[in-house]
Amino acid sequence: MSKHRRVRGTDRMQTLGAPLAPLDEGGRHRRVRKGGKRRAPSEALVTLGARNFRRFLIGQLVSNIGTWMQRAAQDLLVLQLTGNSGSAVGVLTALQFLPQTLFGLSGGVFADRFAKRRLLLLTQTAMGLQSLLLGVLTVTGMVNLWFVYALAFALGTATALDSPARNAFVCELVGKERLSNAVSLNSAQFNVARAIGPAVAGVAVAAAGTGPVFLLNAASYLAVLYGLITIRADELYAPRDKKGANSRLSDAFRAIRATPDLLVPITVIGFVGTFGLNFQVTISLVAITVFNSGSAAYGYLSAAYAIGSLVGALRGAGRRKPPTTRRLVTATVVFGVLEAVAGLMPGYATFLLLLVPTGFASVTVTTTANAMTQLHADPSLRGRIVSVYLLVLLGGTPVGAPLVGLVSDTFGARFSLILGGAISALAAITLSALVTARSRAPRRATALTAAASPPPISIHGRIRPEAAPRPAARRPAA
Repeated sequence: MSKHRRVRGTDRMQTLGAPLAPLDEGGRHRRVRKGGKRRAPSEALVTLGARNFRRFLIGQLVSNIGTWMQRAAQDLLVLQLTGNSGSAVGVLTALQFLPQTLFGLSGGVFADRFAKRRLLLLTQTAMGLQSLLLGVLTVTGMVNLWFVYALAFALGTATALDSPARNAFVCELVGKERLSNAVSLNSAQFNVARAIGPAVAGVAVAAAGTGPVFLLNAASYLAVLYGLITIRADELYAPRDKKGANSRLSDAFRAIRATPDLLVPITVIGFVGTFGLNFQVTISLVAITVFNSGSAAYGYLSAAYAIGSLVGALRGAGRRKPPTTRRLVTATVVFGVLEAVAGLMPGYATFLLLLVPTGFASVTVTTTANAMTQLHADPSLRGRIVSVYLLVLLGGTPVGAPLVGLVSDTFGARFSLILGGAISALAAITLSALVTARSRAPRRATALTAAASPPPISIHGRIRPEAAPRPAARRPAA
């Protein structure tokens, strides 16, 4: 008699007595690993399986590609209007990012006071109208420098009110269990858009000018609006209670100060964002002043850093364990060391290769800090706490970028990388140690108080035998 039998519906033979693989809902045998364990799906794929998050992510990807296209075309337009004035481009950048410092915290208050989806519909519509108006003015030839400045400030204001709600809304789309993976996927789409947008803008500007690029960006906001409108409200992980008028910023700062898992990532990202994440300045300085190369070589360096960032974001999207302070500190130290070592690289090729793991580590730092901030924030305070996180991450750039430039002019571009990496690594170690020591102090005080407290008494009013005082030993009679 044959020891094998044919499994119905397939040509596969199976040994008699061996257990059949379990069936899925469609009646098919599921793929089983050696040892009988079912192959687990990727965490990223499971997170993308959430319909609401998938629609939100696709809309953000399309819109961010358009945003990066507009950012590149906007700089080219200012150069055309001013006869290649670098200072005019600097003013444009300052006007676009200044509202984040001025109104970013107010955006967090609005995110906690109102429904985040409705707030995002308003802010995304405002940003789309800004791009549409800029495109119409440019195509019709009515644009001038002051129009560009005013619209850039308006775009920055809408972005400042949008960013806290958009980041905090991710947790409502997937819940806390998948938040870390969702943050990494969101970072991945941002890096993909950052790589595609400027390249497409260069081709589009060369073919049709800057005006059509602004109009394309305005059209890209339709993808975001469609995704937000079609989100199913009954599938959101939204907090039940809204505090309304009690949405005070002081509550957020009080919670950050009292929670080590919030204080560590926000303070660490403040130092890293101010001193370590100024690669737009340092890479260009190293390419031009150290290696005496041109714009093409600078583009390759930026691409290497972007590739590492994208790989780091995708790697974070597949993690199963939630983010921890140890992972954040380790990633920050690794990032700081890599940045400092990059400043010591003798040649262009070695510098380019080292930018790939540096980009990987930098995204690991930012996604871990972002996920920790949202995971440990109270749902009623999440918008305000995220606004503080974004303020220290982005608000330090206007301070750090000039300092990096000053250090580079005084000591050389290499030293700016070494100093930024050293400050990032030392800040992570020092802040983690201080916060850990501070959190242990109340525990020791509690232990001492418990030791000095009176013995426990049972519900019958008697002292428990194990806690009763022992009688003093009697001295023997003389």
